[in-house]
Amino acid sequence: MAGLEEHAGGFSATILDAVQRVYPNDLRHRMDGPDDRPTPTEVHPAFFGCYDWHSAVEMHWALARLLRWHPDQVHHDTRAVLDRHLAHDRLAVEAAYFVGRPGFSRPYGWGWVFTLAADLRDWDDADARRWADAMAPLTSTLSALLQAWLPNVHYPVRHGVHPNSAFALARTWRFAEHDEPLRVAIVDAAERWFAHDRDYPAAWEPSGADFLSGALTEAELMSMVLPPHEFASWWHGFLPSIPDSLTTPATVTDTTDGQLAHLHGLNLSRAHAFRTISTSLGGVGDYDRIADDHLAASIGAVSGDDYMVEHWLAAYAVLALTGG
Repeated sequence: MAGLEEHAGGFSATILDAVQRVYPNDLRHRMDGPDDRPTPTEVHPAFFGCYDWHSAVEMHWALARLLRWHPDQVHHDTRAVLDRHLAHDRLAVEAAYFVGRPGFSRPYGWGWVFTLAADLRDWDDADARRWADAMAPLTSTLSALLQAWLPNVHYPVRHGVHPNSAFALARTWRFAEHDEPLRVAIVDAAERWFAHDRDYPAAWEPSGADFLSGALTEAELMSMVLPPHEFASWWHGFLPSIPDSLTTPATVTDTTDGQLAHLHGLNLSRAHAFRTISTSLGGVGDYDRIADDHLAASIGAVSGDDYMVEHWLAAYAVLALTGG
């Protein structure tokens, strides 16, 4: 299996096309009156592409990570596009959007905002420092909103699409390591929701449009909030046996169907989650091989396929190849 370096050029070209492509666009803008009809670039000048806002955010993260890890392999326009999209004035508009729409893209898109911000913060690069500074109003806004929202969420969302609770918090975790109130809110939510889970019915997975595993996203989050010895005990009670349905890559029958195409994302997100779990367990088990099988099943769909795949899948390939 080729590593990230071999894919960086192709992935970056695919992402650059998507993040700059305005249409088709699933704007998901709540209309507050008959004249409230903005264009995507008016309300989302940074994250207007990739068919929808959350996909644009995650694909900017993938592009930034490719540039950081393999600057000589990425498309030559990569830095210029990031510099244009992650400008202070554009990101100020993105932050202001949440004043009137505080639940927009919650929690999935928020988790990817924090993932992008954490990567920029940890990158020793002059442009990245400027981009991270420009993102501060958006991350500050979303941190406050997430801290206010989590205590009110009595039940987690466990299914394998955007509202999944565990995945969003796992994507937020690295940013929260430098935001103590947010970290405490995540730990409290994870423990309330998941600490006592046992015998998870993972044989019921996958559902027909999943791009996440309910079982594995929960386990990934718990591997972050629990010390390693506590996570090992929790994991073996949570999944005392792992069914074939969880270890066998999903079959994708039609990549022009946006919902069926999600299953490519499931394979890649499972690859990432199994590798994270393997690391937390000290390499015990066959999880790295299972991750490789899932990666091999879907990495070829990232570029050269239908836009229903290309507008988002590269982010999950980069996640599977590099970790979160």
